[in-house]
Amino acid sequence: MAFDEHLATRMREIIARASPDAIEKSMFGGLAFMLQGKMFAGIVKDELMVRCIAERYDELLQNSHCKEMKFTGKPMKGFLFVEPEGLANEEDITYWLMVGYEFVEKTPEKKKK
Repeated sequence: MAFDEHLATRMREIIARASPDAIEKSMFGGLAFMLQGKMFAGIVKDELMVRCIAERYDELLQNSHCKEMKFTGKPMKGFLFVEPEGLANEEDITYWLMVGYEFVEKTPEKKKK
C-alpha cells in the first residue's frame, strides 16, 4: 500500500524543525513517525494519522475532515485520521502534529516486561 509522498515531505519538514530526534518507520502499509519510542503520527494512503490523549479524543473528532481511525474495521480509540482536505497548509499539519506531540508528552512510558 502506497502513501502520499507529498504529504510525507510536508510532514518531514515540520517534524525536522520541531523534533529532530523523531524517527520514521514503515507501518500500517504506510509511514509512521515516532518520538521517545511512541508513534505519534503517520500517513496511511493519503490521510494523516495522529495519536491523541483520551481526554481530547471526542473534542478532536469535532474538527472538519477528522474521523475515527477504523484501520481493521473497528474504531481505534486514541487514533484519528485527518483527510487531505483538512491538511491544506503548513498550519493545519502543524496543528495535528502538535496533537501527536501532546500524546507523547502526556502518555506514561510502558513498563518493560
